[in-house]
Amino acid sequence: QVQLVESGGGQVQSGDSLRLACTASGLIFPSFTMSWFRRFPGKEREFVGSINWGSGNTYYDDSVKGRFSVSRDRTKNTGYLQMNSLEPEDTAVYLCAGDSRPRTTPRGTNYPYWGQGTQVTVSW
Repeated sequence: QVQLVESGGGQVQSGDSLRLACTASGLIFPSFTMSWFRRFPGKEREFVGSINWGSGNTYYDDSVKGRFSVSRDRTKNTGYLQMNSLEPEDTAVYLCAGDSRPRTTPRGTNYPYWGQGTQVTVSW
C-alpha cells in the first residue's frame, strides 16, 4: 500500500510561483508513476503532468507546458509540481496520484493511490 500526502498549496497573486509536494509512504518501485491532476469547481479532475519514478521522464498537458514542471526526489520519496507564472485560471484543488502498475497513459484517473488534495488560489 502507498499513501500520498500533499503539501504546499495556498493563495498567491497572478504571476507568482508555487511548489507543491507529494510525499509517498510505502514501497515505491522504479515503475511507479506519479501524476498531478487539478479539479476546478464543479468539474472533473484534469490531468496536469506526470513523472516516471525510475527514469524521471515527464509528460505534460498542453495547457501547462512551459509553466509547470514535475520532478521527484527519490531519496525523500517526494514528487513536486513547480508552478510558475500562475494565473487566476489555475485556481483549483491540486491532487497527486500514484500507480505502481505500468500504464498505457498517465492521463486516466484510474490511479489506485490519491493524495488528499491541496487548494491553490491565484488572485489578480
